[in-house]
Amino acid sequence: MKILNQAPAQGSDGGWWAGWWDAMLAGFASGAPLHAEPLTIVLIVAAAVALAVPRLTWRWFGLYVTFVHELGHALAAMSTGRIVRGIRLRLDHSGEMISHGRGTAGAAWAGFWGYPAPAVAGTALIWAGTSGWAGAALSVGALLLLVALLFIRNAAGMLVAIACAAVAQALVIWTPREAVAYVVLALGIALVVGSVKDWFKVARVYRRRGQAASSDAHILGRMTGTPALLWLAGFAAVIGGSAWASFAFLGGAVA
Repeated sequence: MKILNQAPAQGSDGGWWAGWWDAMLAGFASGAPLHAEPLTIVLIVAAAVALAVPRLTWRWFGLYVTFVHELGHALAAMSTGRIVRGIRLRLDHSGEMISHGRGTAGAAWAGFWGYPAPAVAGTALIWAGTSGWAGAALSVGALLLLVALLFIRNAAGMLVAIACAAVAQALVIWTPREAVAYVVLALGIALVVGSVKDWFKVARVYRRRGQAASSDAHILGRMTGTPALLWLAGFAAVIGGSAWASFAFLGGAVA
């Protein structure tokens, strides 16, 4: 496997800022596609599951999944010309994205891309990790999280966003070049698992009528006059398709 060095250039006159920027730019060079032993892939999957499934680790990693969820809403809103007013994140893994614009279609489009966003982002990371673009994935993700700080509108959300952005910058600067693809794969798999986990969580909400009214599927159903279960099925279709593609990319990386 050939992955270009992610470490900052030595002897830079600009201090940590220049080192960070050099590492960020270095990530955009492509390397050779990943070919790993089956045991290596299994260990990467196990690490991702350990990050996204146990309650102890999910308590923290789930905050990152929520952040990606809300960024999915925000990016979808901006793609239709809506103005994003802000993002709120809470320590109980809930959040909201506030946007302004005309028309139900744009609002529905923005509302849909919350739960599927971590799965889509995770699949993109897995593709990047297996195709030689792991460094670029880290750099793009780190820059996106920095920009997202501008949209946070509450103290808890700022804490979560700063922590996520700081970890992303640390990964860009200090991840050893031989481990970049493995880190990106683990993060991508964990995001896909987290998306599946959140889908089951929102599906269970419909057994509790008092909580269903605040779910994305219910809000979309009310907004468009369609059954909420239809939107849940839509979430599941995108998440399932992303999971299938992720398995295909991982299978292609087995030496």
